[in-house]
Amino acid sequence: MSASGLPWTRRIAAVASLGDDHRRRLFEYVLAAPEPVGRDEAAAAMDLPRSTASFHLERLAREGILRVEFRKAAHKAGPGSGRPAKLYSPEVQEVSASIPERNYDLAGHLMAGAISRSTAEGIPVGAALIDVARGKGRESGKPGDLPGALRDLGYEPSADGLGGYRLRNCPFHRLSQDHEDVVCTMNGAFLSGVASASGLSEDCVILDPGAGHCCARIGTVQEITES
Repeated sequence: MSASGLPWTRRIAAVASLGDDHRRRLFEYVLAAPEPVGRDEAAAAMDLPRSTASFHLERLAREGILRVEFRKAAHKAGPGSGRPAKLYSPEVQEVSASIPERNYDLAGHLMAGAISRSTAEGIPVGAALIDVARGKGRESGKPGDLPGALRDLGYEPSADGLGGYRLRNCPFHRLSQDHEDVVCTMNGAFLSGVASASGLSEDCVILDPGAGHCCARIGTVQEITES
């Protein structure tokens, strides 16, 4: 997966971590390796002291960039050969972040999924996009914690004091500038799925176009009831 699968704050930390030359080179080495990599192997390949390679590999693991596993090395023999070795493999395939947060990978995933469904099932692309976006939203919700889900997805929810939330950021901002109808419809369906999976009615997502914020917001209890 890409770093877009990580919460935004962890993506920023991951990008910052890779600003170090040793960590960036180690990540690239582990990423290209056909099998999980041990500290000795990484140190030798990067011409680094073992302690230095170990320090940076551990930092990459803490940032969620590398995955750690323990496995007995089949090619080793002699004293200590029975102990499992600590190995590192990629947790993500690429690392990127933006401020404010954007998620164009998600938009591309939803649109490609809609085209595939439209082609396979013979339904209009627009209808397929709504279904795909709502389904992906349901996978992204947090039961009992809609604000937390919205924060993780980059919407920057802000309580409006009435029981609803303004969404200060649009993760699809640049796309929405040129394709407003398509992107805002997709976004509304996605948010409806997130709300549903988080325990709220899909009707709580209310279109709210305008500059400086997302094209939708989370309505108050009264608004949902009246609708």
